[in-house]
Amino acid sequence: MDEEIRRAREFESHRTHLRAVAYRMLGSVSEAEDAVQEAWLHVRRADTHEVVNPRGWLTTVVARVCLDFLRTRNSRREESEDLQGVSRLENVPAASDPEQESLMADSVGVALLVVLDALSPPERIAFVLHDMFSLSFDDIGPIVGRTSTATRQLASRARRRVHGAALSPDADLSRQRELVAAFHAAARGGDLDALLAVLDPDVVARTDARVLPAGATREVRGAASVARQATLASARARFTQLALIDGQVGLVIAPGGRLVSVLRFTVEGGRVVAIESIFDPERLRRLEVTVFPG
Repeated sequence: MDEEIRRAREFESHRTHLRAVAYRMLGSVSEAEDAVQEAWLHVRRADTHEVVNPRGWLTTVVARVCLDFLRTRNSRREESEDLQGVSRLENVPAASDPEQESLMADSVGVALLVVLDALSPPERIAFVLHDMFSLSFDDIGPIVGRTSTATRQLASRARRRVHGAALSPDADLSRQRELVAAFHAAARGGDLDALLAVLDPDVVARTDARVLPAGATREVRGAASVARQATLASARARFTQLALIDGQVGLVIAPGGRLVSVLRFTVEGGRVVAIESIFDPERLRRLEVTVFPG
């Protein structure tokens, strides 16, 4: 009994740190709490007599649990993409503790959470543990099932995606940003006239076919039709932020910092001539996304 009490006290002394680790990996307060609790169940069953660095060891235990959570989440997400389609954005569940969720997101930065969510689970684990919590690649490698060198490459690749291309001040990107920001504001406010002002008369809007309900239209043509579609989707605007997507200005839809969809814009002659909505998880993971500061 004395040993169990000692172990519980040791664990509780590191709980705040472990929760921070789990939140940065999972981007969800409730999932982070679940991961820490799951880690405690592992700790209770483990032989800790030879552990010389309890904080580091507990961090690796939580990281393994988070890696399992991320892999399960990705699997569930891909299934739900096919089953639920675009309509799921209109019914994003509220956090169990919205105020706490908001505080945690602010402490990390929603923009960072958006980019982290686009990483593969091993990339996310490697980046968070090394760059945010200073674990060595020798310690991280066994968690993600890679050599130290391969783990270093994972973190490096993740780092490039997190920091992304520089938010360039050049005139072309500045004009793109103005147009996309105007589109976003008009869609959020349901302002058809303002939408028509930024859309080319022959604008085309396309959506991933695999996420659409049966019989739904994959392609919408013409400024009036695209503007009406944008106003119907105005409920999503509260989750939407401007971002650089593969070097071009677009929009990311990310409730709670979790990347769900991307809107890519093609601009010609000072007007939006094409909009592509991307929901496919595999395509999202391949994009280079850098969210503009709010």
